[in-house]
Amino acid sequence: MYTDTEGIVLRQTKTIGGRRMITLLSPKYGKIGAGTSITEKGKGKTALALRPFTYGSYELFKSRDSYSINGAETKKNFYRIGEDVEKYMAAAYVLELTEKVTQENQKAQGIFNLLLDFLQTVEKRKSNFETLILAYQTNILKLTGTFPALSDCANCGKKIDDSVENILFSVKDGGIICENCSCFENNNDNSVKDALIYRIDSSIIKVLKYFSTHSIAALEKLALDEKIEKKLSSLIREYISYHLDVGDLKSEGFFREVKYGDYIRKD
Repeated sequence: MYTDTEGIVLRQTKTIGGRRMITLLSPKYGKIGAGTSITEKGKGKTALALRPFTYGSYELFKSRDSYSINGAETKKNFYRIGEDVEKYMAAAYVLELTEKVTQENQKAQGIFNLLLDFLQTVEKRKSNFETLILAYQTNILKLTGTFPALSDCANCGKKIDDSVENILFSVKDGGIICENCSCFENNNDNSVKDALIYRIDSSIIKVLKYFSTHSIAALEKLALDEKIEKKLSSLIREYISYHLDVGDLKSEGFFREVKYGDYIRKD
């Protein structure tokens, strides 16, 4: 069966016989793996359409349980992403994360739109790429139905004043929790010992809410304070690992090595 779809190339790998396997994010079909014999020689639209970071249209042949790409045309190649190593590694991490959290053969219009928005925005940006990554991660949580509770206790449902300066955020419970639930989870010990419970202030809550209600394009000129950025980055990394079963990714380590000169290691 022949079909066609728009798509964004997440990954390309070479296989035997000169063929290539393209991992494609399609709004119609979700994540799909498609083989192709199209070569990358030259700089034509077809060759460019097979490379990561490319938004294109693809002519597919679908057999019982596999796809082949018979033709492709580039709609947009985000070549400027490769002009800056930090920008490139930030975008590479987003592609890898997207591949991990999307399902094969399930419609992914929301995530497709989010990824396209991210690529268009990060290509224009000159610095502070971490802010866009955090916005992307936040919206991935929203689209996958795992966004944290930010107004009521995720455990007992009690309303929590998110304007206070000392709020408890439980990764395991899926959001902010009240002091009573924190003590209960820690055997009624008044100290918070659980490594997956963070003490945060209202600024973190405000940033998460803001990110979840704005497009990434609207954040093009926004840059978070470095302290907030690092705190939020650590929290979201743990949250994604726990709720989406996505552990450390190679591209994330490379991005942080480029940005900070060394990997950020967990305590």
